[in-house]
Order: sequence, then C-alpha cells, then structure tokens
Amino acid sequence: MGVVLLFNAAFLFIALIIAYLNQESSLIPLLFTTLTCIIFGLFPMVFSEKHDALSFAEGITVVVSGWVITCVIGMLPYLMWGGEFNLVDAWFESVSGFTTTGSTILNDIEALPKSLLFWRSATHWIGGVGVIIFVLLILPHARNARITLLNTEMSELSKSNFHYKARTTIQILIVVYVGLTLIEALLLRLAGMNWFDGINHAFATIATGGFSTKNASIAYFENIWIEIIIMIFMLLSGIHFGLIFGTITGSRHNIFRSKVVRSYLVIMFLGIMLVALKLFINDLYTWSESLRFASFQVISVGTTTGFATVDTAIWPVFTQMVIIYFTIQCAMTGSTSGGLKFDRVYLFIKSVKKQIQLIKHPAGVFVIKLDNRMISDSLERQTMLFVVLYVFTFFITTLLLTAMDIDLTTAFSASIATLGNVGPGFGNVSSLGNFDALPNLAKFILSINMLLGRLEIYSVIALFTIRN
Repeated sequence: MGVVLLFNAAFLFIALIIAYLNQESSLIPLLFTTLTCIIFGLFPMVFSEKHDALSFAEGITVVVSGWVITCVIGMLPYLMWGGEFNLVDAWFESVSGFTTTGSTILNDIEALPKSLLFWRSATHWIGGVGVIIFVLLILPHARNARITLLNTEMSELSKSNFHYKARTTIQILIVVYVGLTLIEALLLRLAGMNWFDGINHAFATIATGGFSTKNASIAYFENIWIEIIIMIFMLLSGIHFGLIFGTITGSRHNIFRSKVVRSYLVIMFLGIMLVALKLFINDLYTWSESLRFASFQVISVGTTTGFATVDTAIWPVFTQMVIIYFTIQCAMTGSTSGGLKFDRVYLFIKSVKKQIQLIKHPAGVFVIKLDNRMISDSLERQTMLFVVLYVFTFFITTLLLTAMDIDLTTAFSASIATLGNVGPGFGNVSSLGNFDALPNLAKFILSINMLLGRLEIYSVIALFTIRN
C-alpha cells in the first residue's frame, strides 16, 4: 500500500513541476497532495514488518483498498483547487480517471490549469494497466505476494494468453503499455498536436480512458490524421497485450492466429457499417462523413475509450442501440478495456451452443475452446455467472437512478457506461455532454459502479465475504 502511494506521488510530482513552471493556481494543492502521498507512503515502509507471502483474503484487501486509496488521493488536487469541484464531483472525477471511465462533471475542461489537466490524464495512465500491476513490477523480491496479487488483479481469461511466469507477464504488460504510449504520442505530434496535448491524449488512448484536454474532445482538432492515429491505437489497446507482444516477437500466440481477435474485429466492422449506413440513409452526412464519424464513435465506445468527434445524442435511435451494444460488449480481456469483454461474450455464445448440443445428445461430451485452449467447466460457469451478475448490476443501478427522477435514456446509458468504464452515454450524458447535472447521490452511485466495473465485481464481493 505504501508503494501504491509513492507511485502516485511520482506523477503528482511531475504535475507539481508543471504547476511551478507555469506559476499556476494549482501549485499548493499539488504540493500538499504530493507530500501527503510521500509521508503516508513511507510510513508502512518504515514501521510495518515485511512479509513475502499473502493469503488470498489479504490479496483481495490490498487490491480493493489500493484502488480506493488511490482514488481518494487523486481527488485532493481537484477539491483543494476548487473551480467546478465540490467533494462529490472531485471524487467522481478521480474515480472516473483511475478506472479509465472518462465520464466527467466538467463543463469547461479548458479552464483547468495545465498541471491539473496532466494529473487528470495521468490518472488514466496509472489506472489503465492497473496501479497494482505497476507496484508488482517495483517489488522485485516479493515473489509469493506477486503471484497472489496478480491472480487477484487479473481474471483467469485475461491470463490465458500469457504463457509466462508472473513477473514476466507483468513485464510484458508494462513494455507493451509504455511502448504503445510513446509511439502514439510521437505520431500525434507529427500529425499536428503539440507535445502536451499529444502526451495527454496518448495517456487517455492507451488506457482506453477518454479524458481530453479540450471541451470538444477530438472534434476540436478537426484533423483526419489525428483521428486515424487515435482509432488505430484504440483498436490496439482493446486487444490482448499478450497477443500484441507475441505478434511483435514472432510467437505463434499472436493476433493473426487468434480466432477471438478476428471475430472481435469482424463484429467491430459490422457495427461501423450498420451505423454508417443508417447515418447516410437518414441524410445526416455524406457517405464519407458517415463512415468517418461511425468508425470513430463505434471504435471509441467499443474499446471503452470514450473520445468523441460528434454528438451522438442527435443520431437515430437505431445507431444509438448499436452503440449501446458495444458499450456492453467492449473489447478483449488482457487489454486496458473495461466492460463485459468480448471474450466472455464469445464464450457465452459457445456455451449456449454447447447446451443446445447437450439437449440433442444428452450422453455426448462437448468441449469449448478459445484459440485452441480448452475452457474448463469451472471457468465456463464462472463466466456465465459473471454475465448474469453484470446485467443485474446495471439493472439495479438504472433502477436507483430512475428513483431520483432521472429519465430512462440517461439512467440506463449512464449505468452501462460507468459499469463498463466507457464514459459517455446518451440523453443528458451523451458524447459531448457531461454528468454535472445529475444529483450528487447519483454521481456517487455511478462512481461505485466504475469501481465495480474496473475490479470486475467479483473482487469487491469477495472482500466482504472471505473470512480467512
């Protein structure tokens, strides 16, 4: 937990330097938060006895507590700076950043000092691959604890394309994550962004977060090359990092040999074409504009990034329903994407097919495979239960929001968008809108939704049910 705080302090210190160089009003809030992080981060290092082993219950506690404490620390610069932030709004923005949801309460993003804009994007990048994953890389000697925490932080499906030991898996995650970030930042600079905007948008893209430095998001730049670069890196960030690494190193476990990746890209392509055709048929745009806007918005939502180039609230209901589907499905396990995950949807369909076969042939033995990997009955059951639990969670959230007299479109899409860590929804929380108008209680409920989605629900439930 101490290392978690110190890791956050490193990025707070960079934001502090930016505030100092620009003589910004956020200097004192960032200084206070940085010192708080360092002091409380050092306390357990000095006074706590070191242990290499962690029980599963302790691992769950560290992971969930690590995320909560990180979000609490992350809200302090916003709260102390003031502006549009009150206590609930600062908490909401912090949780949205670290969980890479990208929902915001800000009406004027560009009013924030550069240092807070950087910190806001940095929360995405810290949370994208997971603060615990970064910590595990920093702790080189805690082998047993590393295994326990990795098993807690990553789902079994996520680990399926990593054919390495725990430390090697963590190193691969970080190498791919940092590499994609650096390459995209450079390409965005070449495409016309300045370095500050390029780095911030690279942080948000690779983390599939969606925080922009501009009120109009990517629409501000009106640059097709910037859009193409971001679309490519959103797609890459939605693919299993183990497969990306395997593709780069020439391993047989790579993108081109994966049926799941091919299916994911085909579904994404079909979604783009359906939306583009409907926009064109309704005479909203020319065909090239329809294809351009549809491609960006479907990829953005389908990877849980949440950037925008147009306001989807004015689009036909059919296109909104297609986008809502991708808000639920999202991208692949082992990526920085949130949501239900395409692998689970793919496995769910195969499981339904298996059950139909069992009805026809009760004595038969049928095996489910994903990319030639046999899926155990326990993992299949776990996936089916997760799908049901996921749907139940956003139904309950929608019910709670409608009890506050929030309209159904806003309540339903906000529930799905926050649980899936997507960001924008429809109604009052559309792609170029924000969550500011919602009641404070609704914002707090949705922030809990974000944490549930990022921790994939099971970890939070386990925290309150495991006794030893």
